[in-house]
Amino acid sequence: MAGGSDASETSTLSCAQCRKPAHLQCPKCVELNLPREGAAFCTQDCFKSAWSSHKSVHVKAQLSSIAKVLPGDQNSDLIAEGWLYCLKKGQSRTPKLPHFDWTGPLRPYPISSKRAVPGHIVKPDWAIDGIPKVEPNSELQHVVEIKTPEQIERMRETCKIAREVLDAAARIIRPGVTTDEIDRVVHEATIAAGAYPSPLNYHFFPKSCCTSVNEVICHGIPDARKLEDGDIVNVDVTVCYKGCHGDLNETYFVGIVDETSRQLVQCTYECLEKAISIVKPGVRFREIGEVINRHASMSGFSVVRSYCGHGIGELFHCAPNIPHYGRNKAVGVMKAGQTFTIEPMINAGVWRDRMWPDGWTAVTADGKRSAQFEHTLLVTETGVEVLSGRLPSSPDVFPWLKEK
Repeated sequence: MAGGSDASETSTLSCAQCRKPAHLQCPKCVELNLPREGAAFCTQDCFKSAWSSHKSVHVKAQLSSIAKVLPGDQNSDLIAEGWLYCLKKGQSRTPKLPHFDWTGPLRPYPISSKRAVPGHIVKPDWAIDGIPKVEPNSELQHVVEIKTPEQIERMRETCKIAREVLDAAARIIRPGVTTDEIDRVVHEATIAAGAYPSPLNYHFFPKSCCTSVNEVICHGIPDARKLEDGDIVNVDVTVCYKGCHGDLNETYFVGIVDETSRQLVQCTYECLEKAISIVKPGVRFREIGEVINRHASMSGFSVVRSYCGHGIGELFHCAPNIPHYGRNKAVGVMKAGQTFTIEPMINAGVWRDRMWPDGWTAVTADGKRSAQFEHTLLVTETGVEVLSGRLPSSPDVFPWLKEK
């Protein structure tokens, strides 16, 4: 409600609503020390009728003031334009940094508005309202599907698109690039291929891919933070094409990284490669975790237990669950025609994780770094086909591959 002020201060001003001589000032504008020209009103009634539009002045002012104290002062222009921190569904987005016992140096930065998907793109059932309908109730949450040759061919097409999208993202990673820019490249490359970015609005996830920097284990939300020299960043891409999903991710170096980070990322890559090497009919799903745990432990690293690989196909997530740690309780034996992901998350410190207030971003409990790699796999009659494998055109970004 507008409060009174000295008549001599307002008599020369016009009402921001009706342009009559003003006699009152908005108390919030006074508190924020905003220009008096836009804060003056002739009567309480005029102030009330203008409130729905006038209050946006306060929001912009608060956003601008927050921008001035953000780490590195990197986002002031973006925040002033309305970028906000993302909180989980059920909470409003906020211009304030959420209170949290941060485990490491990373902080959330504001995110941009939801990217549009053209009408001609076939969309999954969560695209509009954020709620998957078919997936949670499918019998494939309990039974591992044997894909038909036609389904497998569609999976090959989809995973090739996913690989090309991830490669497009990899090519722009360098210091100074924001993770939101990575998301833009992923979104546009996916749409250009005629596919839908599966994470977009999946259980209300606000972006088209996940970008997990440094101590973020998985599900990091692309935002306005600029990548810095020495960072590591995982980009997780899933696309939906011809009714099938294809899922993969890789962890990249940003500039020159320290030796521990280099060893962590290479070890994680090797964990995935060693796990893939045992995939064939008759192998127990639980053996994957044993292989990964053994290699990570020998290197002095730990394996995240809260997140698993998963079945994939016409559903984004389904049976089987693929734990990556040792002595897991996964049930079942691999059979030809099954498709699933292996996606080990390996930590430099303890394996335990914490969840940020946005309800998505999982970080290491001790703030040390984490790396991840993922492929979508097909069990064949004689072994395994890596559906999301690297292409001859894939960027040459991993030094240990050059050494082979």
